[in-house]
Amino acid sequence: MSYRQTLTNGVRVVGEEISAVRSVSLGIWVYTGSRNETVRSNGISHFLEHMLFKGTQRYSARELAEVFDGIGGQVNAFTSKEYTCFYAKVLDQHFAIAAETLAEMLLRSSFAPEEIEKEKNVVIEEIRMYEDTPDELVMDVLASQVYGSHPLGYTILGLEENLRSFSRQDLGSYVKQRYVPQNVVISIAGNVPVAEVLEKLEEQFGARVFPARTADPQVVAPQFIVGSSVKVKETEQVHLCLATPGLAAGDSRLYALVLLNNALGSSSSSRLFQEIREERGMAYSVFSFHSSYRDCGMFGVYAATSPEHVTDTLDLVRKICEDVAVNGLTEAEIRKGKEQVKGSMMLSLESTSSRMSRLGKNELMLGREVSLDESIQGIEQVNVEDVKRVAAAILERPMSLAAVGPVAGLNLDV
Repeated sequence: MSYRQTLTNGVRVVGEEISAVRSVSLGIWVYTGSRNETVRSNGISHFLEHMLFKGTQRYSARELAEVFDGIGGQVNAFTSKEYTCFYAKVLDQHFAIAAETLAEMLLRSSFAPEEIEKEKNVVIEEIRMYEDTPDELVMDVLASQVYGSHPLGYTILGLEENLRSFSRQDLGSYVKQRYVPQNVVISIAGNVPVAEVLEKLEEQFGARVFPARTADPQVVAPQFIVGSSVKVKETEQVHLCLATPGLAAGDSRLYALVLLNNALGSSSSSRLFQEIREERGMAYSVFSFHSSYRDCGMFGVYAATSPEHVTDTLDLVRKICEDVAVNGLTEAEIRKGKEQVKGSMMLSLESTSSRMSRLGKNELMLGREVSLDESIQGIEQVNVEDVKRVAAAILERPMSLAAVGPVAGLNLDV
C-alpha cells in the first residue's frame, strides 16, 4: 500500500507499507546539490553531507556509527547536482531508532571546528582520488564544457581551495538557506504500519522541531554550449565523451528516449557495444547515457580507447548516432528494449532500498508518485515513430566533446 502525506511544517512523506518483508528503508531527500552553489561555495553540499555524520548534540561521530552497527543496520548518504540523500536500512523493529538518529543528524549536527578541519582532509583526499579516476573525471570535464559557468557545470566534490576555506558559519548559513521543510522529502518502504510511520516522523521532523522557513529562489535553466574540452593526463587510454542536449525530468518523451538509449548503447546487444567493442575490438568500455534535471537534460556517449584508435572510435560513434537519427530503430530493437527495460524495473523493486529511492526521487523531482504500472504502460505505448522523432530531435544536434588522457597532438575536432 502506497501513501503520501505532509507533516505540519510542509515536509512531504511518501511511503509503501510492505508486510511481506522484515526490513525498512528510510531516506531523507533534500532538494539541494552542487547546482545550488556559487563559484566560491562549490563543494559545500557534498562537504555538508560528510559533516552530518561527524557528531550531533547527542552523539559523537563514533557513537553515530555505533548506533547503526548496534542494530545491524546500514546508513549512508550521497550528493548529486540537484539533491542530497541520507538513507538507512534496518530491521523493521528498529525503524524508530533509525528515524530518531537521522533526525538528530539532519537537525542537530554540531559542526565542531575540530571535526570540520579533519573532514576537510578526508574530502580533499576524495577529490584527489577522483582526479586519478579518468572515466569519472571526463564526466566533469564534459559538464564544464556543455554548461560553462552555470552551476550544473560545477563538480559535485568541489575545489580543494574551496574546501580549505569553509567555516562553521558557512555550513550553518547553507543549512539555513537550503535545509528547509519545503525542500525535504522523506521516503519509506518496508514493514512498518502507516500510522506508526507518520506519528514517528511528525515527532522527529515536524513543525515542533523543524520550523518552516522560506527557501532560496528557484534556479535558472542553463544554455547548452557546443564545443570541446580536453584534460591532458598520463593514462593508458583516452577517455571520450560526446554529448548533446537531452530531456528534462518529467518530459513525456522520456519513455521513447529510454528505449533509444537501450538500443544505442546501454545494453550489451546495443549498436555501439556490438560495433565498437565486439566487432572492432577498439574499446573495453563503451556506452550511452542520459541525465535528466528539473529543466534540462544531457544525452551522451562514453568510450575509452587507445590513442591510436581515438579518431576511428569518434568516427564510428558519430556514424552510428547519425544513422539512428535518420532511420530510427527497428521494430525488433524496440520490442527487445521494452522487455529489457520492464525486466530491469521489476527486478529493481525487489528490495526496500530500491522502492524507497524510487518513491523519494519521483516526489522530489516530479512532485508525485509514478507507479510501476504507469511506467510499464508508458514503455509499452512507445512505437517506432515515437523513437524516430526523439532520435532526430536529439541526435541531429551538434555534439560537444570532452576527453581525458594523452590527447596532445590528437585530432579531436567536434
